[in-house]
Amino acid sequence: MATIETLLDSIQEQMDEAFEAMKRDFAGFRTGKASPALVEGLQINYYGTTVRLKDIASITAPEPRLLVIQPWDQNAIKEIEKAIQTSELGIGPVSDGRVIRLPIPELSEERRKDLSRLVHKRTEEARVSIRNLRRDGNDDAKKAEKASKITEDDLKDLFSDIQELTDDYVKQIDKTMEEKDAELMEI
Repeated sequence: MATIETLLDSIQEQMDEAFEAMKRDFAGFRTGKASPALVEGLQINYYGTTVRLKDIASITAPEPRLLVIQPWDQNAIKEIEKAIQTSELGIGPVSDGRVIRLPIPELSEERRKDLSRLVHKRTEEARVSIRNLRRDGNDDAKKAEKASKITEDDLKDLFSDIQELTDDYVKQIDKTMEEKDAELMEI
């Protein structure tokens, strides 16, 4: 029945979005290696509008421990520096007026633990998001059954399928968290 498949597809799509959002956030957690993902999502006040850094500058990693940010508009340098300094990155920008260099220092043990805590916190947020989507999906399934769009047997099968999807995404989230945690603790 189209209603069941549509509902399942919708839930899977939303769960996938939640999982991808978590992975994007993880890319911003520093591991001691330079990666443009570290800063590209920083919000910059650009002529009174908030924009992402990657939308107003090119970001490169010419060396394993260095990021170079080259704004397309030189007037944005001060705002970019301010955004980097107020972020949770813990990196001091070095500017020559044309480009900003971000030397990526070795992570201290304390900083690794802080980042690990952030990873665990973000993981729990993703799990909660997946569970909320499961609840919403189950509610939609109950409404469909009440409206006689699906049978009681279909409802039970749908509950089972939604739970299976939930379990799969939670496993993926946990696996991704473990990989990121291991990457952070690697010296």
